[in-house]
Amino acid sequence: MDEKDFALLHMLKECGNITHAADRLYLTQSALSKRIKAIERELGCEIIIRTRKGVRFTPEGELVLGRTAQVRHELDLLRRELGATQGEVCGTLRAGFSTNYAFVHLADVIAEYHERYPLVHLDISIGKSSDLHGRLQSGALDLAVLRGELPWDGMQYLLAQERLCAVCTHELEQLPLSELTYINHTTDLAQTALMTRWLHENNLANDANRINVTDLMTCQELVKRGIGWALLPEIVLDGFDGCIRPCTFANGEPFIRRMYIDCQKESERLPQVQALIDIIKAQYAHTENA
Repeated sequence: MDEKDFALLHMLKECGNITHAADRLYLTQSALSKRIKAIERELGCEIIIRTRKGVRFTPEGELVLGRTAQVRHELDLLRRELGATQGEVCGTLRAGFSTNYAFVHLADVIAEYHERYPLVHLDISIGKSSDLHGRLQSGALDLAVLRGELPWDGMQYLLAQERLCAVCTHELEQLPLSELTYINHTTDLAQTALMTRWLHENNLANDANRINVTDLMTCQELVKRGIGWALLPEIVLDGFDGCIRPCTFANGEPFIRRMYIDCQKESERLPQVQALIDIIKAQYAHTENA
């Protein structure tokens, strides 16, 4: 077996289907099937079972997947560490960014990084913080910019503390929030609990007068159009021309949401990773001071 076989098996696991895996690998189904048979002959065991719904890995196949994932990771780390000794920042960098951070800041960060370090191969993922956190824990990412309190035992840097604000248009600001439609956006469970707490403390937990949307930017756009009001973090309020009221809990504690850079311990010493961390910190500090 070689690295191509490792990639083949993991693609097959991801797709769960010979046809789809062959398409993704730019192989014919016949060629893929022959290669699987060759691997099974080499290992002396059956690693997949074909079913009507696709393919399933045998217990032996699952063991092979686990071991080859470890080998791929170690080989990747070896190549990147060797690249770091050559005097130039190069190698591969796998980074994840929460959707809201990416919408506001990512283009500037990547443009500056690529200009400074053109030899680095960037593998960028954008998504929910909870999903990226899972990928970080599995070792699929070197670092991630995440929003909210997610457990992490690697390296962690506090990037920002944002106030949560009650926002609406100027045309609506003289009306009590209780008379306006509340526009709610989907977020993680911890943040949802804090939002619910604030709403209850302010007697605003009225489900009858509410619109639910799945993302922050749609929520903001509805507010801009005068549909109602929302609880929004400062990260999306730059340039918002409306009424912005920072929120405080009943005990006087400000309602804030923290943003972190979480990094794998073994990845932090790689120059390409540290370079990205430095640019993210500097770029965010510049934005805050602008």
